[in-house]
Amino acid sequence: MRIVVIGAGLGGLAAALRLKARGHDVTVVEKLDQPGGRAIVFRRDGFTFDAGPTIITAPQLLHELFAAAGEDLDDHVHLVPVDPFYRVRFHDGSRVDWGSDERRREDAIASLSPGDVAGYRRFAAASSRIFELAFPLVDQPFDRFADMIRAVPDLIRARAWRSVASLVNSCVRDDRVRQLLSFHPLLIGGNPFESPAIYALIHELERRWGVWFVTGGTGALVAALVNVFRGIGGRLITGAEASGIEVNAAGLATGVRLATDARLEADAVVCNGDVVRAYLDLVPAGARPVNTDRRLTRLRQSMSVFVVYFGTNRRYDDVAHHEILLGPRYHGLLDDVFRRRRLADDFSLYLHRPTATDRSLAPPGCDAWYALSPVPHLGADIDWERSGDAYRERIVAHLEQRILPGFTGAVVTETRVDPRHFRDRLNSHLGSAFASEPILRQSAWFRPHVRSEDIPNLFFVGAGTHPGAGVPGVLSSARIVDRILG
Repeated sequence: MRIVVIGAGLGGLAAALRLKARGHDVTVVEKLDQPGGRAIVFRRDGFTFDAGPTIITAPQLLHELFAAAGEDLDDHVHLVPVDPFYRVRFHDGSRVDWGSDERRREDAIASLSPGDVAGYRRFAAASSRIFELAFPLVDQPFDRFADMIRAVPDLIRARAWRSVASLVNSCVRDDRVRQLLSFHPLLIGGNPFESPAIYALIHELERRWGVWFVTGGTGALVAALVNVFRGIGGRLITGAEASGIEVNAAGLATGVRLATDARLEADAVVCNGDVVRAYLDLVPAGARPVNTDRRLTRLRQSMSVFVVYFGTNRRYDDVAHHEILLGPRYHGLLDDVFRRRRLADDFSLYLHRPTATDRSLAPPGCDAWYALSPVPHLGADIDWERSGDAYRERIVAHLEQRILPGFTGAVVTETRVDPRHFRDRLNSHLGSAFASEPILRQSAWFRPHVRSEDIPNLFFVGAGTHPGAGVPGVLSSARIVDRILG
């Protein structure tokens, strides 16, 4: 079977590798000049910056992916455990290290609120129950409503319709503990106060299988996937933007048209692009009676992000690999990002310091950094051309005051992205960083389907389809496509 994969993100490469390993004729076309999608790499002045995903969980999914191609993951990349998973710093100056050891977790909770240790145990038990029910569903197609109906009774028993924050708040009382236990949906573009409690499984997933880092950065994982794919005869073309998916009178995809007017014939098409933009830009309106313009544009998009990548001429060895810096407001800030869609005066930050684990990503004696601030998507009335510089200055000042003394003078190189990067370079609808928002009515069967309801040989992988964003979700969508096409 001739299969064309549009987009060389992690989902596209994973699907391409699996399908090529089954003997199909697979070609991947990628708009950018490098593979990776959201996981592209910026290299500046001897520093290496992963542009996108930095947290690897459920590493067995990667082992299984490489094994599908007859390869051992350990022969291609080196996975390093990161522990603590995160250092979480609260606005009042308190902090906790959150890692794999359950005793230390309880000690961390006790350091904030001794009376919440028992409540934490209740939350952990609830998260474990949800994980047992929901994780086996992540690589199920959910392309029939009957699939959803079968899952409903178990999810009702777990009260998984509640928000993550509601579940957490029913267990613990201290605001800092509530923030610590509920921030995880933000890692996949969700608002903890609206993402259903099914996403509390992330807590259990990390507890069971840890948090990992790829030596050389996530870009090294992308390179390994490309090398294996090409090694078994797959074809990857970069700098090749898809301009259309051709559909015949029978409603089947027959090929992919490129911006150069070249055409690639296909018996099946797998799209790793943004689902909304792919349908709107690549598929003729007459060929998609289910996925109409109106239906697609009514999907709620997740937040975007403002990310500054820094290189410093000194090391900050008291800073952990993953730092979460929570601001003075939690619920209010998230309302600003997700509901009011305004650029708030305060912020919470995710700070990534990969050189805490891998010094090869910076020159000797230096550190590489990635400071991420959740911001509204481009549906907001924010002029990033005018606002970007000032917002960057506020982030730098905040970091210097709170955690990185002398930071301004130590920065020797930097670059940044804002929501326009996701819209213009990654073709993401409204510049969303995580595709459709993970709310109840956009999860499982209600999320854009892996297999198109309109074109039966058109498939989607990546953050915008089931099961959703995050490396495990993206890899699972590729697994679903592989199972269907076989």
